[in-house]
Amino acid sequence: MRFLPAALLIALVPLCSCTRNSNDSQGQEAKTERAFQRARQQGSLALRTFLLSFPKGADLHVHLSGAVYAENWIRAAAEDGLCVDTKALKFAKPTGKSCAKDQMAVTDLLAHTEGPNQDIYDKLINAFSMRSYVPYSEWSGHDQFFSTFGHFSGTDKRHTGEWVDEVISRAARQNEQYIELMETPPFGHAATIAHQIGWDANLPEFRQKLLAAGLDQEVDAAREHVESALTLRNQIEHCGTAQAAPACQVQVRFIYQILRGFPKEQVFAQTLLGFEAISKLPEFVGINFVQPEDGYISMHDYTLQMQMLDYLHSVYPNVHISLHAGELAPGLVPPEGLRFHIRQAVELGHAERIGHGVDALYEDDAPGLLRELAAKHVMIEINLTSNDGILGIKADEHPLPYYRKAHVPVALSTDDEGVSRIDLTHEYVRAAEDYSLSYVELKQMARTGMEHNFLPGKSLWAKPDDFTQFNSACTELQSEVHLTPTSATCLDFLKNNERAAAQREQERRLREFEAKW
Repeated sequence: MRFLPAALLIALVPLCSCTRNSNDSQGQEAKTERAFQRARQQGSLALRTFLLSFPKGADLHVHLSGAVYAENWIRAAAEDGLCVDTKALKFAKPTGKSCAKDQMAVTDLLAHTEGPNQDIYDKLINAFSMRSYVPYSEWSGHDQFFSTFGHFSGTDKRHTGEWVDEVISRAARQNEQYIELMETPPFGHAATIAHQIGWDANLPEFRQKLLAAGLDQEVDAAREHVESALTLRNQIEHCGTAQAAPACQVQVRFIYQILRGFPKEQVFAQTLLGFEAISKLPEFVGINFVQPEDGYISMHDYTLQMQMLDYLHSVYPNVHISLHAGELAPGLVPPEGLRFHIRQAVELGHAERIGHGVDALYEDDAPGLLRELAAKHVMIEINLTSNDGILGIKADEHPLPYYRKAHVPVALSTDDEGVSRIDLTHEYVRAAEDYSLSYVELKQMARTGMEHNFLPGKSLWAKPDDFTQFNSACTELQSEVHLTPTSATCLDFLKNNERAAAQREQERRLREFEAKW
């Protein structure tokens, strides 16, 4: 095995395991900052070692299918008895009991991985992800990234609970405590009746027609989809037993994905179904539009889709909205396409969070947009590796420093960690190195993620995005070493406000982490 150099060990081994005095929080934070800087001086590996156990709080921008690593897709395909097209590098169902020409059973591929089979296995992983990918003429990182989803599709939905476990277990190993997974429940019936009825620009009437045709019947399918997934996740992790895995401590909720690259009647129907499902199912905490923002329909119908959200928000005002907006770069679309997406997502789409937001500085009145985002406390979900791989945007080309300077709340997230072959710790290391961020600044971003999650209830903090004073119901925690509430007021507040309770847990973990240094 390889050993860490002595200097690195000195930088990373905790100085003590003692409990600190409640009045020494600033001193402990300063000591942790110095330990962080020592790790930074040692390089990326030391920085990762330091940040691995750092309490990251939440990952709020995670596509479930994109978070699964290629190796697990292949394993699941073998369990499902699927074939692999050795030329197209896609899964296929067998014809009868055998695979067609130019196909082989995935079980055979895994049973004999030497020689040619190892080559096919490697090519599958590369086709399912960004591994080994280098852009070339007529095939960009954008093309490679979005093509992966077509390659690994076809496995049985019964594996969804396994995917949840994979993502949650990885999160637990990095001291994450909460994840919102973007997932698309069944919506075939909604799409069918939408096409049968046809587009109606009168959205209130169109909504009534869809509901009268039984659109909300698929809410039960969404319930079954997530409940079966969570049940399997709990079984795998032995939650509720003496053998419970650490992953059981990670909270998970779902964001209802809407596929925006389809005809407008289908997009509205699926969005309506999403609002109905979120209103009735506690496992779903918000809605989001997905698929490439630069696609023809995504661009052509963008304003119309924001108007759909504007109307549905008026009917379902309690449904949280996070939107992919500004996942664009110069040259990917005409300059006109860069001028308004983020602003419309906030002003028309009522987005409380923006995913990516890469083209912010290309929007009309960019300084005014940044001021508006800061004033409204709209958080930006920052996905550094994804933005680099898909758009070629990195380092000083990324608007992250401008968001921070304008006091727009930002938090790091993974987007599609399986496709990108990363994890959230990787994104923290990248942010620290690319933007010379301090420990205190990373801590601010981690707290911001927990501040802007969609869990029900009030915040632990007295003021939005101000992490200096607790809510008046729990001011006693300000000077309490272990953040253990004692008053009935604080206990009731935490019991009735799930978001505040999760934030209190993050603060407990932060104090525990900083006490080590």
